[in-house]
Amino acid sequence: MVPLLVVLVLALLLFGAGFALHLLWWVAVIALVVWLLGFVMRGTHSSGRRGRWYRW
Repeated sequence: MVPLLVVLVLALLLFGAGFALHLLWWVAVIALVVWLLGFVMRGTHSSGRRGRWYRW
């Protein structure tokens, strides 16, 4: 009975980790797209040269 419970808990943990990793991959892809779009859509300064699109 105990080995069955251990296997079930392990399978549940691995399923949860797999779902979290899958979700993190989508978050990383979205962040990369936003970051790349920032370079394309950044504004110009009054001096005419392009500045950084982020504030730090």
